[in-house]
Amino acid sequence: MRPALLALCAACGAAAPAPATPAAGRDVKFAIITVDRPSGSAELRVDPDGTWHSHLTFNDRGRGPDVTASGTFDESGALRTLTTTGHAYDGQDVDETLVDQAGMLRWCSHGEHGEARDGAGYYVPLQEGIASYAALVRACRHAAGRRVKLLPAGEAWIEDDRAIEVDLAGRKRTLHQVALSGFGFAPQLVWLDEHDQLFANVSAWLSMIQVGAEPLIPKLVAADNEWLAERNARLARTLAHRPPAAGLAITHAALFDAERKLIVPDQTVVVVGDRIAAVGDAHTAIPPGAQVIDAHGRTLVPGLWDMHVHIGDGDGILYLASGVTTIRDLGNDIADLVARARRFDDGSELGPHVLRAGLIDGPGKFAAPTGVLAATPEQARAAVDRYVGLGYVQIKIYSSVDPALVPVIAKAAHEHGLRVSGHIPFKMKASEAVLAGYDEIQHVNFLFLQFLAGPDDDTRTPLRYKLVAARGAELDLDGKDVQAFLDLLRDHHTVLDPTVSTFENQFTADPGDFDPTLRPYAGRLPAQVERGAHAGGLEADAAQRATFRASYAKLLDMVARAWKRGIPIVAGTDGTAGLQLSRELELYVEAGIPAPEVLALDTLGAARVMRVDKDTGSIAAGKRADLVLVDGDPTRDIAAVRDADVVVCRGVVYDPAELFSAIGMRPRP
Repeated sequence: MRPALLALCAACGAAAPAPATPAAGRDVKFAIITVDRPSGSAELRVDPDGTWHSHLTFNDRGRGPDVTASGTFDESGALRTLTTTGHAYDGQDVDETLVDQAGMLRWCSHGEHGEARDGAGYYVPLQEGIASYAALVRACRHAAGRRVKLLPAGEAWIEDDRAIEVDLAGRKRTLHQVALSGFGFAPQLVWLDEHDQLFANVSAWLSMIQVGAEPLIPKLVAADNEWLAERNARLARTLAHRPPAAGLAITHAALFDAERKLIVPDQTVVVVGDRIAAVGDAHTAIPPGAQVIDAHGRTLVPGLWDMHVHIGDGDGILYLASGVTTIRDLGNDIADLVARARRFDDGSELGPHVLRAGLIDGPGKFAAPTGVLAATPEQARAAVDRYVGLGYVQIKIYSSVDPALVPVIAKAAHEHGLRVSGHIPFKMKASEAVLAGYDEIQHVNFLFLQFLAGPDDDTRTPLRYKLVAARGAELDLDGKDVQAFLDLLRDHHTVLDPTVSTFENQFTADPGDFDPTLRPYAGRLPAQVERGAHAGGLEADAAQRATFRASYAKLLDMVARAWKRGIPIVAGTDGTAGLQLSRELELYVEAGIPAPEVLALDTLGAARVMRVDKDTGSIAAGKRADLVLVDGDPTRDIAAVRDADVVVCRGVVYDPAELFSAIGMRPRP
């Protein structure tokens, strides 16, 4: 999960004279809170000459940014110079500059460079997110239509701007809740104070707020959630197309039979309500008055599954637009996830079916920011009971859990019929986790750590993937120890959730390279998503990058060997909602798994793992009406799943082009 306050890197300036930038001599300090505990700080200071300076740092389980910036604005509030240094969330160097030379703005960073004449737009800092918040609001407030053109590309606009009165330590304060759109897939909600300066950016997970105002975080989060719920309900009313009572018929479809892993030509599928009523040949009866979709030249596949997500605002639309009709959330704020899944089901927010896994971690500085912490057997069993009572179907064990508690958690979960999976806890090996009760392992890097991690290597930290990047290429996958380990996984029917697409950009991309996951969508993405896709992966010189790429090839090889050995694979991403799944499936094919097998494992195979295959996962009468109509034949080219023309979820019809447009993506060529 990426922190919301990192996702917004605001533009500066205005089309007409704007209120002054932060007053000289004003020093504003911010606290950064992860859930309910301090995790960092930020500061904004302005010199007498108007030069501003900001610093932001926080620690999230051994990761997190440390960014120092300074810059100047002109008299209208437009950003004219910028210098930003430090490191980003995953440790990449930050070195961004903006200079004003003879009427031209020129910018440069590790991932990009460019120039534009004065007045062509408003430069968007990639990393600075303190001084630029309020500057963007001023720019939009004083522009026609409250909309400004951004540099290097895109637009930003104010979707809403509300004054809200709060009580802080007995003093009434009037804050502004501003919804900024155009940067990402969902609006960024920013809070400004009475001086129109940044007051807070909050979420259920990570919040930044002026020091002394921390008690307001729950109230501001609730206000943000209320605004988002209203917006999501409006989108749901507009974008969900409900067939007539007589039903829906998809005719002349090349249908993917997930049981037999092949295409059946010229099929008709009839949907009534939220269920498939009939599947047959071209002579299948179509109810009078039913909506008919002629699928000539296209392939009808079961709704896709993403088995590793952490869903957030705006993600539901991205999943549906990408043909993903079922997701498994593997760790989230409990109240937020329960409420969001309920809204998906009742149609007040657009999104797929959600299977919920409850995260359990141990206490300490590397504890997960969401989930439940357990340090004793009693706490572990209580955590499982809590998730059972909320209707969760799986337990996910995280990196700081005491290995001695793993069998306790597994036994309690299995007694209630819940599956058990997770990271491999610190000071435990994957083989030990399997023997202690794991049904599934998240992330292929933990298979490598079985052999590469020493007793003192702290795998609660980013070392869990950096060590694999540095040394994965060394591992002999033909060695007896690896073979014995794979046999153990096969014999215990252990499922692997490899999330190989999560590591691809990290291991293989240099600054300036386009993230392979997002490359097929280049030119269509919201402004800051497009720019962020050029940031590159883990810091590395040329020799290190070659090693990292060789290690990445070994990850794919490990996945292929696991599949050939009969170890069940599920497709999860742990990354960009919706858009990333097609890349995950492509990588399985690149690794050597045939495309029909990949399509089957992501549909009926996932349903079987989650023990719901009698209800979903294939196209058969009586099953849920979760269907995707795609251009081309994904059994020949798995990338065809990226080109969905029609998506049906719960019997409701969606146009992916409409969905993508609603979250700021441009049409495909």
